[in-house]
Amino acid sequence: MLSKRHSQILRILDGEGTVTIAALAGRLGVSPETVRRDLRPLAERGSVVRMHGAVGLAGQLGEAPFLRRMRENAAAKQAIARHFAATIRNGDSLMLDTGTTTSFLARALVGHQRLTVVTNSTDAARILAATGGNRVFLAGGEMRGDSGAMLGAAACDFARRYSVEVAVISAGALDAGGVMDFDPDEADFARVVLRRGTRRVVLTDHSKFGRRGLVDVCSLGDIDELVTDSAPDRAITAALAAASARLVLAGA
Repeated sequence: MLSKRHSQILRILDGEGTVTIAALAGRLGVSPETVRRDLRPLAERGSVVRMHGAVGLAGQLGEAPFLRRMRENAAAKQAIARHFAATIRNGDSLMLDTGTTTSFLARALVGHQRLTVVTNSTDAARILAATGGNRVFLAGGEMRGDSGAMLGAAACDFARRYSVEVAVISAGALDAGGVMDFDPDEADFARVVLRRGTRRVVLTDHSKFGRRGLVDVCSLGDIDELVTDSAPDRAITAALAAASARLVLAGA
């Protein structure tokens, strides 16, 4: 029979995707050894799949990585997207990169009217072109099958043709040194986006704080706002203040 803790484990995995054993132990207030014992019956009945040092729901592991990331911290990303969307006016012009939080932003903007949107995200373009009398300009380039992102030199050249009121990027990682990503092409496009907007915004949930990415995107001095769901640590907060970048907490 499954225990209350088994139900907690399944609920955490359903909301956050793949989770490390150490993180599960911390969340549940038990030892890693206890978590491993709890996972054994779940794995035997096929509910979860164990990997080296981590575990995920069996039904989610067949999803493309971008779809899995859409499920991770989804509630936080939706709250961030809704909060930021409320600051956008009908008729505004925006430029968006491809990321899970910017995909949630596209969904949160569905009720807006007459937006002009420049993006390399086929997901955001599809959502926003279908409603509100919006004008949507989709970058060309090499299309990534996972995320539907249009990337490469052609996509960056396309984005440089436009100037918008609001430039929005997501973040793969963020610390006191700045914003980072794990894909050089995505980082290149994000840099272009920030240079084309009057108001430069990063949307990211708290799980990205303190992480190190492979490629630097920008310093905190290159953004005007960081919109997130939970306050970062003192080092990041101090770096934001020193860079005169505004920290915005969704729901605050």
